[in-house]
Amino acid sequence: MRTAEIKRRFLAHFEANGHTVVPSAPLPAIEDPNLLFINAGMVQFVPYFLGQRTPPYKRAASVQKCIRTPDIDEVGKTSRHGTFFQMNGNFSFGDYFKERAIPLAWDLSTKSVAHGGYGLDPEKIWVTVYLDDDEAIDLWRQTGVPMDRIVRRGKQDNFWSMGIPGPAGPCSELYLDRGPEYGKEGGPEVDEDRYLEFWNLVFMQYEITDVRLRVIADHVRTSLMLIADGVTPSNEGRGYVLRRIIRRAIRSMRLLGWNGPALPELLPVARDCMAPSYPEVTLEYGRISQYAYGEEEAFLATLRQGTTILDLAIAETTKSGGTLLTGDKAFQLHDTYGFPIDLTLEIAAEQGLDVDTEGFRRLMTEQRTRAKADAQARKTGHADLSGYRAAFDDGGKVDFTGYHEVSRETRVRTLLDRDGAPISGAAEGDEVEVVLDATPFYAEGGGQQPDLGVLKVGDGEVEVLDVQQVIPGLIVHRGRVLRGEIAAGRDAYAQIDVARRRAISRAHTATHLVHQTMRNFLGESATQAGSLNAPGRLRFDFNTPGAVPPSVLHDVEQQVNEVLMSDLEVHAFLTTQEEARRIGAMALFGEKYGDEVRVVEVGDYARELCGGTHAARSGQLGLVKILHESSIGSGVRRVEALVGMDAFGFLAREHLLVSRLAELYRVPNDQVADRVEQTVAALRDAEKELDKLRAQMVLGNAGGLANAAKDVGGVAYVGTEAPEGTGANDVRTLAQEIRGKIAPDRPAVVAVAARSGGKASLVVAVNGPARTRGLSATDLVKGALSGRGGGSPELAQGGGVPADEAPRLLAAIEKLITS
Repeated sequence: MRTAEIKRRFLAHFEANGHTVVPSAPLPAIEDPNLLFINAGMVQFVPYFLGQRTPPYKRAASVQKCIRTPDIDEVGKTSRHGTFFQMNGNFSFGDYFKERAIPLAWDLSTKSVAHGGYGLDPEKIWVTVYLDDDEAIDLWRQTGVPMDRIVRRGKQDNFWSMGIPGPAGPCSELYLDRGPEYGKEGGPEVDEDRYLEFWNLVFMQYEITDVRLRVIADHVRTSLMLIADGVTPSNEGRGYVLRRIIRRAIRSMRLLGWNGPALPELLPVARDCMAPSYPEVTLEYGRISQYAYGEEEAFLATLRQGTTILDLAIAETTKSGGTLLTGDKAFQLHDTYGFPIDLTLEIAAEQGLDVDTEGFRRLMTEQRTRAKADAQARKTGHADLSGYRAAFDDGGKVDFTGYHEVSRETRVRTLLDRDGAPISGAAEGDEVEVVLDATPFYAEGGGQQPDLGVLKVGDGEVEVLDVQQVIPGLIVHRGRVLRGEIAAGRDAYAQIDVARRRAISRAHTATHLVHQTMRNFLGESATQAGSLNAPGRLRFDFNTPGAVPPSVLHDVEQQVNEVLMSDLEVHAFLTTQEEARRIGAMALFGEKYGDEVRVVEVGDYARELCGGTHAARSGQLGLVKILHESSIGSGVRRVEALVGMDAFGFLAREHLLVSRLAELYRVPNDQVADRVEQTVAALRDAEKELDKLRAQMVLGNAGGLANAAKDVGGVAYVGTEAPEGTGANDVRTLAQEIRGKIAPDRPAVVAVAARSGGKASLVVAVNGPARTRGLSATDLVKGALSGRGGGSPELAQGGGVPADEAPRLLAAIEKLITS
């Protein structure tokens, strides 16, 4: 039956049943700003359903011209997708509902051609209904459809909306069984190629309100105000709340059909609304927008990767008849891909699935427990803490004297073995832990590495290899007895490695200067997020939304070294928290401080709460050389720098390197960078040419391989290995090229294995006739790789197995074709 005849019979049927025939609206959606083109027959009737206009008729029927741009990429892959199509529709404006719509559809579908119907066999029609629409099921059964051909489906399949605020509701769809030659048996849930949808009855009993729009407006405004007040996106505390709010706003925009970056469009509107009351949102907007836009960019990348994995998990769960997404899958999405659990819950719910949240929480708890155990192990070596508590009870807090001395007479309060158990003595070669009554050794903390050195106890000597504050107030020296014997209760002499201490102290003072200078150039929000102060080098982590430009790094380095040349005094003193705040001392956000705090100031340039050791004057640092800057997380950057002789040594090596390159290139030193860039560009061009040659070599034999295809159960099968080291893109291209050279009407499966880096990978390509026979590239790859891999039914890939298993993978695909 031709399209024109289908259209004529449809309109005649409904006109005979009291419907007014309404012409198609123009394709451009002129009256709806939310749509580019009309994408459904009911669009022109929306004002009637919303009560914005009074319909001139109680019943209407139309054949609407439609364009759906999301289907563009699907055209040609299936027999049921088209960009342009005509949608037949019948509409009732308060006149009838399910009880009349269902018989009208059934009558036209099954009535004989001679009597004006489509003449479809009632025994070949399947019906789907929304999950809880029992009313529709009862009506279909009254019509004569048996229960074994009625299928309940979830929101994704059987709930209709325009994708924007407006009419919506559950739907009931009619499918025609085209027969076993088109696919598997089992109804639309199993195979929508064999069971072809031809009618969708939408029961518009709801209206999707602008809830998502309110969510977006609220969350964007909230994000603006939080960032303005210094909160930045993170995975903990306030930062996590902000991250959830931003991500929920972005996801709401995507659900409304907006797929590009949304915050650049929305955040300025929120700023303009809030600026009259809070002028700082305008003054700080550059910083605010950097954090917000950076978070959106990171989240969109997470969505792209995580949504694909989640969609596959949902599809597998649904296909197996399950209603619960496992906790380990939700945990994998969170732990591996950074996909937030609240988003997993939301998307799963939209597909009618629950999530095993108890299993997820259990796995999260196990992970946190392991992390805490690892952190504690750094301090205690997995030891029982009872020995340390006994040592603390024996003498209280260990007196740290290292701020003003590098050696001292003291006493061995407690001696412990490497597992933290108390012992009375130790001999040469033993590993021990020593607690002194007082010590000049600095225990690792606040980003500063511990002091090393020696302890002399009578005729015995201990090399100190680590110092930790295992429990608050108890400083433990870990080391090895170099000579003699030592015993608890004996007098001792503690001597730190002075050169190491001074190098660490210089690095710590340099960190304070870098911190303050970063804030000078980037703003007060560039607060410290972590640090490492080691001999001659430092690592400083700080909050800022984007990469620090090289020019700013240069200016920071120059200003820090100007402070060094000023030779400012470094002064430390104790004061109250209140007084420290009054004088502007910087504190680490989220750190707990006592009533009395220690402030370290470098002249009037930098002032910070700190318990570490420092140089006496800024001039003692000599030189600070920033090496590089990088990202270590969303909104957190890291700079690494050298201090003192390490910085001088680095510059000397750099000078020798540049001089050598200048000699090789026969150019002045200041032209070396340009010549290196030219060399790198030439090498890249050469690599591209090599890639082309390799691709030509790989693809050159595609025709021969296609001609030699093996017949496996009526399917043309090509199983081959690509040359070792062939790139992933070339392997995929080869599989597609071979598939394309096999006769298009012949079912074909192509499997290409490749070996690289000690691992084997597999790409499978399946053509249309093979798909019609029920073969799927995804299923074949997962079957060969024990569930690993993914892709589309036409092209899929996987890997990760040892390289010598490549032949087994090809044999497995051949076996799966016939199974």
